[in-house]
Amino acid sequence: MSIVPADQTSAALAPFVVTLGAYDLGPGTVEVHRGLPSSTVSITIPEADSLEIAWHGRPGSGRRLRAVVAGLHLGAAELRQEGCTRGVWLTLSPLGAGALLGLPASALAGHVADLADVAPAMADLPERLAACSSWPQRRALVERTLLTGLARYGENTDRHGLRATLAALSRTTRVQEAAQLLGCSRRHLSTAVRTELGVTPKEYQRLIRFEAARGGLVAAARAGQVSVAAVAAASGFADQAHLTREWRAMAGCTPTEWLRTEGPAARDREPA
Repeated sequence: MSIVPADQTSAALAPFVVTLGAYDLGPGTVEVHRGLPSSTVSITIPEADSLEIAWHGRPGSGRRLRAVVAGLHLGAAELRQEGCTRGVWLTLSPLGAGALLGLPASALAGHVADLADVAPAMADLPERLAACSSWPQRRALVERTLLTGLARYGENTDRHGLRATLAALSRTTRVQEAAQLLGCSRRHLSTAVRTELGVTPKEYQRLIRFEAARGGLVAAARAGQVSVAAVAAASGFADQAHLTREWRAMAGCTPTEWLRTEGPAARDREPA
């Protein structure tokens, strides 16, 4: 999977789009991927075939959707795409949910939905993407669509307040510390975060720490020097055991199991 960093998107979209990527795993294959817990809203748009998504460890939770929007979630998802395994994948910051889709991230937290239901104005985006002949065309189409959403909803987004709240939670390890930075009570912060994100401040900090560990594991694997203990320390975990327990609870596997099945080395073995 190739990923286009958000700094290569339109400057107007940069505060809202975290990643924008194209994936192409080749025709005639069945790919199952683990959707890890995330502090972003993700949108996956297969080019031709629908996507089956289920929550890990929840039998009967599977749904087949044409294009998937997933909110912030603390558990792992399982995604299966058959046939033409090609499409577009992007993630939005919590700010981006309101500014680009017209609804708070809390409306999607812990849920998956079809893009057409979340943003009816984007209902035909999968078909329009399928008609494009190259990734630059697809990226340009996605950006134009998002800019249209920004023009429609952007003025209704409290960017400054939410951005300050997320920054304070990201810079601290305790909710009380974040509240002090913001000059408010812990109760006020909890209410505000639940209203905007659909998770508690502590849960959001867990997601940030989990994502930091995931990034550290990927970087270490690419460098050929994986030390789970070192990643745990750098990501704010008490020790390696703490990191492993958190990964089992949130991802349904250990860090080393995830690296073996879906880490950089595993990706390098996949058809491009």
